[in-house]
Amino acid sequence: MSEPARRPRILSISYSTLLRDARVLRQLEVLARHGEVTSLGYGEAPSGVARHLRLPDGAPSLPRTAAGLPLLATRMLRRAEMAAPGLKKGRELIGNERFDLVVANDARAIPLAMEVASGAPVWCDMHEWAAEEFSHVTTWRLLVAPLMDHIARRYLPQAAAVTTVCQPLADRYAERYGIAAPLIVRNAGPYRAELAPTPVRDDLLRVVHSGGAVPGRNLEMLIEAVIEIPHATLDLYLVGAGDGGGYLDKLTRLAAGQDRIALRDPVAPDELPATLNAYDVGAFCMPPINVNAEYALPNKFFDFVQARLAQAVGPAPEMARLVRQYDLGVVSDDFSKDAFVRALRQLDPERVRTAKERSHEHARALSSERDVAVEDELIERLLTSGVS
Repeated sequence: MSEPARRPRILSISYSTLLRDARVLRQLEVLARHGEVTSLGYGEAPSGVARHLRLPDGAPSLPRTAAGLPLLATRMLRRAEMAAPGLKKGRELIGNERFDLVVANDARAIPLAMEVASGAPVWCDMHEWAAEEFSHVTTWRLLVAPLMDHIARRYLPQAAAVTTVCQPLADRYAERYGIAAPLIVRNAGPYRAELAPTPVRDDLLRVVHSGGAVPGRNLEMLIEAVIEIPHATLDLYLVGAGDGGGYLDKLTRLAAGQDRIALRDPVAPDELPATLNAYDVGAFCMPPINVNAEYALPNKFFDFVQARLAQAVGPAPEMARLVRQYDLGVVSDDFSKDAFVRALRQLDPERVRTAKERSHEHARALSSERDVAVEDELIERLLTSGVS
């Protein structure tokens, strides 16, 4: 009897806490259908992987260390590529293992992916625009952004495939780095056939937001805007960010004493749509503090759709386009509190009911089904041909 064919060995590298990273969790699920997956990242092992290489929580993914900062400051960027403790530890954990496909999530993972690929194709999932991830933070902009730009410029032309979250960013990657147009893999979640719009009350507007408590996301404005709408409530499902919880503490103080504002414990990505389904309106209004904010089309937008909610968003072009295209809710005139209050006041009960029904009607089109098909085709092509 012949031996069963060996399943392809796939390595996925992500310098994130995997159980909180909805995009990477979806990616791992798709990868596991095509081969034996090893994940490398922070935190506990995600389900479905054959092996998990856990990075120490105290091993940062950027070289902001006593040895690394001089490399960044003097633009010794090639030496800085693998100088971060997290990358060194990742290299140690991988050892001499060989893989048939290596996936790098975000620019900071690319040098390690390229080093361990040993001729295997490397898929760079850039997520958003790497060179401006935290460009609103001065030290990041001056020290880290040049490294991210260097990594993209050096390695993306060598990648077997490049993906990102929306067409404007795909066009920007192609133009800036001289690569073929990246494929689009949105941040959409799976279709939730079991969910339907919940009833809307005539005397209450239940607003909700979910995501990271990250400075720059304008969440204090959401609190202030809802305070001005007497019949509205706001629940915030927030994950603490890398600032040590400082911004989350600020929001907690702002909401203190407001009985219509509640900060809730974060919910696992897979549980979010069902939790959000109890509300009426998903809200997000982040000003364009950098390229990623300008073209934001985040997980939460698609979670709101699967939860069958209406949406109230700022005029970020990608979110505004889909809200208008599918009649999902309202778009504020600008990113100010006054403009957002005006937008919320447009959401009378009938309009909320209609928008929730539109989310229900278009939930499959705005699910991950299309994105999974893109990934399936890409993975199969890379595993069979080894080229993009």
